[in-house]
Amino acid sequence: MNKKIVILLFVFTTLLSGCWDVTEPQRMYYVHALGIDFKDDHYETYMQIIDFTNIAKSEQPTNPDAQQAEIGHAKGKTIEESLFDLYHSIDQKAFWGHITYIVLSEEVMKSNKVNQVIDFLTRFRETRYQIWVYGTKEPLNDLLVVTPINNKALTLSKLGDPLNSFRQESFVRPINLRELVIGLNEPSHEVYLPLVSIDKGWVSSKGESESIELKGIALLSKEGFKGAITQDKANGIKWMTNKTIRGEVTGQMGENNTFVTVTLDHIKVEIKPVVKNDNVQFDIDIKMEANVLGITEKITTTEIRQEVKKQVKKEVRETYKEGLALNTDIFRLSEQLYRKDVKNWKKLEKNGKIELTEDSIRNINVTVVKVNPGRESFIETIEK
Repeated sequence: MNKKIVILLFVFTTLLSGCWDVTEPQRMYYVHALGIDFKDDHYETYMQIIDFTNIAKSEQPTNPDAQQAEIGHAKGKTIEESLFDLYHSIDQKAFWGHITYIVLSEEVMKSNKVNQVIDFLTRFRETRYQIWVYGTKEPLNDLLVVTPINNKALTLSKLGDPLNSFRQESFVRPINLRELVIGLNEPSHEVYLPLVSIDKGWVSSKGESESIELKGIALLSKEGFKGAITQDKANGIKWMTNKTIRGEVTGQMGENNTFVTVTLDHIKVEIKPVVKNDNVQFDIDIKMEANVLGITEKITTTEIRQEVKKQVKKEVRETYKEGLALNTDIFRLSEQLYRKDVKNWKKLEKNGKIELTEDSIRNINVTVVKVNPGRESFIETIEK
C-alpha cells in the first residue's frame, strides 16, 4: 500500500506546472528612477534603467568605464501613454519593484499635475510608497545622467540614498511618496519637496565633474505649485523638525568677534498653539545640543549659547517670512492647531488651513541644553 502512495505522489508531482510564468531576473530591465515633465499639453517621461550586473556585488562599478544606466524618453497625453511608448523600444520586460526615486520638473508642479503622478504611482502594484520624491528646475535628461562622485554606484547617489548624507548635514529632509500623500491630504494640505540641481563645482583628473546638489525646497499644495525657497533662506526648516540629525550655524563670538562654526544635534521641537478671541498664535520651543568645531580664541559657553539662539531664531523667522510671501504654511502650523485643539481649528480654518501673519509666531524659545567642546584641546579655550 505504501508503495502505491509513493508512486502516485511521484506521478502527481511530475505533472505540477511549477513557476512557468516567472520571468528570469537576467531577462528584465530594472527601473531605478523616473523623471516626469509636462510641456505642450503632453507628459514627457524619462526612465532611468540601471545595470545591476555592474554593481550588484560592490558599492562601486566593477568596470569604471562601463555606463551604469541609460535614460529612455517618450511623450504622451497621459503618463501611462508615454510609458507604453517607451515599451516599444525596450528589449526586455521593465520591472518597477526597484524604483527608488522620482523627480518632478517645475512645469509638472506648476501645471498642477502632481496628483496625476501620485495616482499613477499608487495604482500600479509593483511600485511602493517608499519612493523618494524630488523637485527640480533642471532639464531632467541632464539630471538623471549625473553619476556620484568617484563613480560610486547610482544606488548610492544623493537621490537614491539620501539618508546617508542627511545624517551628516540635515539641510532638507528627504520626502517619500507616503509622506507626500499625507502632507497633501491633511491640514494644512501643503508640503515641501527637496529641490535638487546640478552642481558643476567639482573637478577630476579627467576634467570638470558634476554632482547632485540640494538647492532648497519646492512648496506644493493641493492647488498646485506655490514656489521655491533656496539657499540660506530655507535654513529655518531644519530647526523645526525632530527628524533633523545634524545642522550647523556660524556666528561671531569672543572679544574680536571672530567667526565660529557650531554643529547642533539632539534637536527637540514643541509647538504650542495659543487661542485668544478667535486669534491663534504659536509658541515654539526648540532644544538642542551644541558642538564646537574650531576656536581661535577664548570664548565662553554663555557666548556660544547666545549666538546659537540668535542665529536659530533668525533662520526660523526668515524662512517663515519667505513661506508667508508665497502664501504657504511652511511649518504646518495649521496642523498643530488641528492636532491639539480641533474645536478651535474648525472655527478658524479656511480651505483646510488657518490664516497666518508675521505675528502668528508669538515666541521662539531656543535652549542650548549642553555645549560640547569637542577635542580635549578645546576645553581650556572654552570658559564656563
